[in-house]
Amino acid sequence: MATTHSLPLQERVPLNNTLQRASDLTILFLLISLLYYRLISLHFHGFVWLLSCICESWFTFVWILNTNAKWNPVTYKTYPQNLLKRLDELPAVDIFVTTADSKLEPPIITVNTVLSLLAVEYPVEKLACYVSDDAASPATFYSLFQASKFAKLWVPFCKKYDVRVRAPSVYFSTHCPPSVPSAVPSDFRNDWNHVKDEYEKLRQRIEDACEAEHGGVPKTDEFAGFSDIERGNHPSVVKVLWENKDGMKDGFPHLIYVSREKRPRHSHHFKAGAMNVLTRVSGVMTNAPLMLNVDCDMFANNPEVFLHGMCLLFGFPHEVHCGYVQTFQQFYGGLKDDPFGNQLVVLQHKVVLGIAGLQGPGYNGTGCFHRRKIIYGSPPDLPHAHKYDVLSYKEPKQVFGDCRELLDSAAHIRSANMKTSGKLIDLSNKIEAAKQVASCTYEFNTCWGKEIGWVYGTIAEDVTTGLKIQSMGWESKCLILNPAPFLGIAPTGGPASLTQVKRWATGLLEFLLGPYNPLLATIYKSLSFRQCLTYLLTNVWPLRSLFELCYTLLPAYCFLTNTSFLPKVCYYIC
Repeated sequence: MATTHSLPLQERVPLNNTLQRASDLTILFLLISLLYYRLISLHFHGFVWLLSCICESWFTFVWILNTNAKWNPVTYKTYPQNLLKRLDELPAVDIFVTTADSKLEPPIITVNTVLSLLAVEYPVEKLACYVSDDAASPATFYSLFQASKFAKLWVPFCKKYDVRVRAPSVYFSTHCPPSVPSAVPSDFRNDWNHVKDEYEKLRQRIEDACEAEHGGVPKTDEFAGFSDIERGNHPSVVKVLWENKDGMKDGFPHLIYVSREKRPRHSHHFKAGAMNVLTRVSGVMTNAPLMLNVDCDMFANNPEVFLHGMCLLFGFPHEVHCGYVQTFQQFYGGLKDDPFGNQLVVLQHKVVLGIAGLQGPGYNGTGCFHRRKIIYGSPPDLPHAHKYDVLSYKEPKQVFGDCRELLDSAAHIRSANMKTSGKLIDLSNKIEAAKQVASCTYEFNTCWGKEIGWVYGTIAEDVTTGLKIQSMGWESKCLILNPAPFLGIAPTGGPASLTQVKRWATGLLEFLLGPYNPLLATIYKSLSFRQCLTYLLTNVWPLRSLFELCYTLLPAYCFLTNTSFLPKVCYYIC
């Protein structure tokens, strides 16, 4: 009979890819053979062959990077039923939801994401949801305020009837009303219709508020902080929309609205700045040892995602093996056959599974569970890891700032204490400290954005932050579930897809050419060489178009100039 400590939380499952390896090596051999022939014959040919040789050298380099990344594919099977048998209690989790524009990201989308997270299968007294509104939109705040009222119906409904899709917009659009009397209990039919009607009323109120913006928001005390709001120039706003004061297990988690201070003369560092503010605000309010961040359009599609994430975070002999858990970015509502490749099928189902067999996947910016201590810059708790803890030689105020509550949070988290105090927190008493750490000047003369927190200096703050974490020696794990853990809204057209790809490409080039180059992390820190190659595979992606376009134009050029860039086959007749 298995003992409590021998019950597994996760199982590493290597994937057989013998044929894939043979195919990759065969193609690599052919590419190298072609390059060898080019080089020994280059002096017999002109500029066209030189250009061909350069492009083919690039293709060979990229193929080597691909082969390295796909060489050791693994996946992990999780056993959430063993969690409470292995852990005394489940750890607390702070949830971060980020939105930046109420027009490009309509509040109803954010509301559905928040409602899906409030209704996940996890002890509600262990959760707190923070919504960062970088636009300081009264309509967004009003929508969340109304959603907190609707959650009193939605969360119990989901848990009572084991609803699997817990974003109401998706649930009610994909599930028909229970009209057959013998198919479902009458109380479910009544509850379903009641909750559906209330959601339609909620949606209509939100739409009306968005159309009127300021005029549609009630002039009450709850909205006093928005009376003189000017986008891009306003003080910090922190409001508790719902507080689970008594730790009720049948209620729903805390819900807190955050809009950081913005001033025209102070850089706000885009999403990385918003994430650092959320980290500090949550640190002084609830200070959970674990954090999950999702974009406003990535709703929780699998209600057990938190339990599966805990299995990977705590299922290994030592914490160094799992500093964070990353999920795939998957989307719904896209065009048929995915003509713009938004689902990234090859990347996620071939390359990422291979990277999971190395030091683990990089951080993708959403759908990721972090240990708070790694965001606070703590190295793995290993005997040899102290040499990477550059923060241990600085005063705490120089690292985290001068907020006493935040310094207490950092000391508690960096002491490797995963347990909360168990004492009920009065969030209203933490508002002033939260506003202090959300100010635009708080980070001056601190390590935020450099040694701790999300890293500044590039649009691709997620890739840079993931590299910083893995450079300290941390490993990561990839969580794959069916149904998918989170689902986002796919771009529905070419221009939207191009805008998204342009942003990715710009950020990756900034990362490659900046001070956080993965080659430097391999030389001076503890990033493994093969993991470095996986980062290079991602970082050189924007450059690939130059060589591919050049190689594509070669046949047309050769046709016009009556030349050839392809080797000729010679036949010898005996």
